Amino acid sequence: MSLSHFDENGAAQMVDVSDKPETLRIARARGQVRMRPETLELIRSSKAGKGDVLGTARLAGIMAAKRTSELIPLCHPLALSSIKVEFETAEDPPRVGFTTEVRCSGPTGVEMEALTACAVVGLTIYDMVKAVDRSMSIGPIELVEKSGGRSGHFVRQADIDQP
Repeated sequence: MSLSHFDENGAAQMVDVSDKPETLRIARARGQVRMRPETLELIRSSKAGKGDVLGTARLAGIMAAKRTSELIPLCHPLALSSIKVEFETAEDPPRVGFTTEVRCSGPTGVEMEALTACAVVGLTIYDMVKAVDRSMSIGPIELVEKSGGRSGHFVRQADIDQP
């Protein structure tokens, strides 16, 4: 069985994973939004005009992970068993960092779900406070770790980690 997004004529197709064994798949991704110090304080104090920024971003990330196959072409719909979104704030430089973890038992991995969740978390944070800080930047968004499946265990190397 060939795992390819191209058919015999070179046209895009969804990979056939029907012969792959179901295993526990776990992926973690991370990202950050950099901002002005006063914007970070607004988020920390829960006084943003649109409400609870981190609570809303958490919910948006969970919802995005569940809908990844609708957003990313050729991505398989998966029955996810767990989605976590965690936050950490820092002052130098001022930022909100976030980590997503997605789990499922299935024939294909959940890296795209973890990365999609991170992207939507960052975009939601931006949207919630853009009225006071349009200079925010989102990223990098990167896969931190993945396990399960034929390709084995991946852990991002420390020498290329971002703060």
